[in-house]
Amino acid sequence: MRSLLVLIIAYLIGSIPFGYLIVRTKQGGDIRQSGSGGTGATNVSRRAGKVAGVLTLLLDAAKGAAAVLIAQNVSGSAWVKAAAAIAVIAGHIFPVWLGFRGGKGVATGVGVFLVLAPMALLCAGVVFVSIVFFTRYVSLGSIMAATLIPVLVWLQNVFIEPFADLRPLLAAAVVGALLIIFAHRGNIQRLARGTESQI
Repeated sequence: MRSLLVLIIAYLIGSIPFGYLIVRTKQGGDIRQSGSGGTGATNVSRRAGKVAGVLTLLLDAAKGAAAVLIAQNVSGSAWVKAAAAIAVIAGHIFPVWLGFRGGKGVATGVGVFLVLAPMALLCAGVVFVSIVFFTRYVSLGSIMAATLIPVLVWLQNVFIEPFADLRPLLAAAVVGALLIIFAHRGNIQRLARGTESQI
């Protein structure tokens, strides 16, 4: 019962639509009606400026980290932590407060893996920055970084420092990546057509 409560809390934390609220407060209107249609930092920065975008990024990452830390403190089970990681990312992408139409899950995933696998996150971050620098596509960098997280987690376990139990962490990484890629399906279509917005 306590584990179920942790997962519900993680989902509800993920559902807090910081980007939507920041734009609503600053400018009015629904951020989902402009740009990429997401509530994340990139779309917020395009609509409401860089400061609003950075604030959204930090708050979305914070809720990912918070959900995992709560699960860690309440349960201590690696599987519950992994499930909470998935739940908070799912909450961000499918927020109950906004009719299940939210962001892309990237910043929330950053917060999650900052707690669960910081070394893998750092390597994925280098890939993200490199891709964005050379292509100017944030979406492409996000998709590639998310895809690499499970691979990097596995490589770290094999070649650098074994995790106490790889299975739950790898499961969270794979499902989290799939959720983020699914949330970027519109971006993938625009990238294929050559109509995706660049920074």
